Amino acid sequence: MKTILRGLGTATPPLYITQEEAYNSLSTQFTLSPAELKLYRRILLDGKIKGRYLGMDKTADISDMDMDRLIARFLKFGRSTAVAAARRALEEADVNPAEITGLIVNTCTGYLCPGFSSYIAEELGLPTSIHYLDLMGMGCGAAIPNLEAATGILVRNGEGPVLSVAVEICSATIYPSHEPELVVSNSIFGDGAAAAVLDIVPDNGPNGLACIVDFMSGLFPRYREDLRYHTEGGRLRNCLNKRVPVIGARTATEVSSRLLTRHGLARKDIDWWAVHPGGTVVLDQVARKLELPDNALRFSYNVFENYGNMSSPSVLFVLRDILDNGRPQPGQKGMLLAFGAGFSAFAALIKFESD
Repeated sequence: MKTILRGLGTATPPLYITQEEAYNSLSTQFTLSPAELKLYRRILLDGKIKGRYLGMDKTADISDMDMDRLIARFLKFGRSTAVAAARRALEEADVNPAEITGLIVNTCTGYLCPGFSSYIAEELGLPTSIHYLDLMGMGCGAAIPNLEAATGILVRNGEGPVLSVAVEICSATIYPSHEPELVVSNSIFGDGAAAAVLDIVPDNGPNGLACIVDFMSGLFPRYREDLRYHTEGGRLRNCLNKRVPVIGARTATEVSSRLLTRHGLARKDIDWWAVHPGGTVVLDQVARKLELPDNALRFSYNVFENYGNMSSPSVLFVLRDILDNGRPQPGQKGMLLAFGAGFSAFAALIKFESD
């Protein structure tokens, strides 16, 4: 038996703002020091990101720090964006919602009880008998362990399909403060959702977009304080140390190397790299550490340029771009790499198939 990716959908909230619009909004709604203004200008006006999609009704909502309204916004736009991504994945997979046997949802940018799974299942009309799981607190890397958990459900039950959803409304965690790390955070994070339909079929059964081969993960608590959320005044506050690019590259290299070794592969055997676009410096460090060709991460750079860092869905946006514009050939191998809070790192080995 093999686990296949049958469909992959992405979605964003409807509000799109350019980085220039973001600068004008932040500089007028927040009281900023000259140093903050200079840093915002450098990142927003001179950086690589063109614009971002934000889960809010209007840009003026950037300055709304009321926790009740932030959670309501997180639920409203997280729900609608996740459902939109799921519908696109189901359509590509040619799967009816009534056929879904499992649902796994991950997020880290807000807290709900019950989680998003309840709302997504309701809107899609999923069966009440589904296996379901809500993953919390795994940060930007969570889409890969989400896929691994979905694969586990498939293998254990011997039937699918299973729907895997990663959704983040990072704009609900915008935090006005004077620290440079928060200026960076407010400037690069965007909102989005990605959904994958996974299924289990005989080895000689139908092909999907790709075959899921194996997973690897790493947990590095010694770097916990370098990348995490704190709660201050009831709000989530991002902690983003300037060492993150180096740590991310180091941990991603470790987990990917362990995965390759387990399968007797070398880096040159990987034709397509889908690396979490945490930022251009992060991607530069990953490419250098892995000794990748100059254009190996072009799809990751492209997603960062057009969406910013959407946290966990981002790596699946990169995979979607590879499928649409890279056009991998059947039999070629791919590696998904992501890292996040904790400090954590995750890798997935896939083999592309024909439709």
